[in-house]
Amino acid sequence: MSHRGPDDHGFYTSGRVGLGFRRLSIIDLTTGHQPISNEDGSVWIVFNGEIYNYQNLRQELISKGHVFKTKTDTEVIVHLYEEHGSECVQKLRGMFGFAIWDSRQQTLLLARDRVGIKPLYYYRGRNFISFASEIKAMLADSDVEREVDPQVIDCFLTYYYVPGDRTLLRNMHKLEPGHTLTINADGTTQIKRYWDLDFSPAPLSKTQKEMEQELIELLEESVQLHMISDVPVGFLLSGGLDSTAMLSLAVSKTDLPISTFTLGFSSDSVVDERPFARLAAERFGSKHYDITISPNEFVSFLPTYVWHMEEPVCQPPAINLYYVTKLASSHVKVLISGEGGDEAFAGYENYRNTFWFERLKRGCGPLRASVGSGMGSLGKAFDSRVLTKYGPRMAMPLERYYLSRTSTPFQLFNRETGTLYSREMLQRVNKCESMNVVQRHMSNASQFGLLEKMLYVDTKTWLPDNLLVKADKMTMASSVELRVPFLDHKVLEYAAALPRNQKVRGWTMKYLARKALKTRVPKEILDRKKAGFPVPVTSWLRHDLREWVRGLLLDKRSLGRGYFEPAAIERLVRQNQAANSQDIFALVVLELWHRTFADKAAA
Repeated sequence: MSHRGPDDHGFYTSGRVGLGFRRLSIIDLTTGHQPISNEDGSVWIVFNGEIYNYQNLRQELISKGHVFKTKTDTEVIVHLYEEHGSECVQKLRGMFGFAIWDSRQQTLLLARDRVGIKPLYYYRGRNFISFASEIKAMLADSDVEREVDPQVIDCFLTYYYVPGDRTLLRNMHKLEPGHTLTINADGTTQIKRYWDLDFSPAPLSKTQKEMEQELIELLEESVQLHMISDVPVGFLLSGGLDSTAMLSLAVSKTDLPISTFTLGFSSDSVVDERPFARLAAERFGSKHYDITISPNEFVSFLPTYVWHMEEPVCQPPAINLYYVTKLASSHVKVLISGEGGDEAFAGYENYRNTFWFERLKRGCGPLRASVGSGMGSLGKAFDSRVLTKYGPRMAMPLERYYLSRTSTPFQLFNRETGTLYSREMLQRVNKCESMNVVQRHMSNASQFGLLEKMLYVDTKTWLPDNLLVKADKMTMASSVELRVPFLDHKVLEYAAALPRNQKVRGWTMKYLARKALKTRVPKEILDRKKAGFPVPVTSWLRHDLREWVRGLLLDKRSLGRGYFEPAAIERLVRQNQAANSQDIFALVVLELWHRTFADKAAA
């Protein structure tokens, strides 16, 4: 894991516990060596992340008699644990994955931040538990087995990522966001959820202008906290509202020069974000850098992408993020982005479209089934993805079909399971089990409205297991820390309690955020259609990379795994239609993952 921490490393071993750490120096560059202990050495910690309110917590702890030997946020957690035990997580404002060994109690506490900005994995062996920020660290141990779970393969092909606490390897788990795991002296374990997001609307007592001002003040505070650093901080610009807003809020909070970064493609098949990013940089006076990548650079990085991601995630924009972060790493150690704004304030089209679609269904009453059947037939007849997509949903409640932002039960890998999977694979997987991973979250949101149910599910699944794992792994691959002010838990809690019409009003998405930021973001950016680091992957897979894809997926090694019917894969690759590009990319990622982590050669 040296890419996560190239500046320093350290170890602590005692009896039945061993702690190791790689450090990327951000705060207190000279005395922040880890692991760190309390005054008498009875409590030890390894910690990945940033605690943005650590200075206030530090003063409180000093007033209670705690003695500090460093100025780091890491040591604050140690003394906070002495005061509050495992409940110390409630006091922390930031992103974190940490482990605390309490030698007096002979217990180990693992904790992950509220929304999963930082990763934390653990493995249950026969007589041991290991844990790390990346799976690769545990796979270095020959006692950690590499047994693939076919059920999780189906889960990946259902969502295009793996939601929940499982990974493709048996006994290898993710500690879910907002949870702690305590390993007791007798070897028993206890997993506890310490935070959840409540979408019950707060009493409406403020005017529109008051809410806009309140949001601006909250975002200004979050951005200012996220800029705390002893090393240079830069900004990622996607040319959209959220990243531009972060930059606009930051320039008034610092006198230091700010660098900004973006990326484009040597392709005419996708919107070029760079002109809008340059516009933002010029407006706010940042020193701007951008780069271009080609199809060859994209495909040459794919094996490395899989190696860094470790979990199969169908996220082509992650490769953009790697290249732009690599550029930024020559100038800064910390990057701030607008990730999370759409999840917090309902900025994706699917939220608006699904909300109004559900309203339409209510108007159709008992005719929903026949209307849906007609839509489905028309969709197939006219090759319309929209009609084909929404037709089956007419007779199905939201709770059954909304699996997360990009997932429904009607995708290719579900519609054609009988022909895609081999007979053996069909006997080893349970489609209902894959869907239940997310539907349990929908069940927990039963008291919320339509829009709020979707936002709750995505906060628990799409956000940590797709968006944030990509953000963390691709930036840390270049030894750069990414910070996301929109995902400060106070911002999320504020957004969750807003009335629905402050998020989706009519055909307008992210209503309050757009109103509040209207005077701070250039009109050309505020009014443009959402894109956000697009990738011309559909065009590349069908043209530039067509033969490479064919060679990989139809290779004997790939087909010999026994998951799929060879004829079905060959047909999919031969057709290679735009509508199936995500499916093909998912198969590519899955095969590269096997070659990297599961095959004996990889081990």
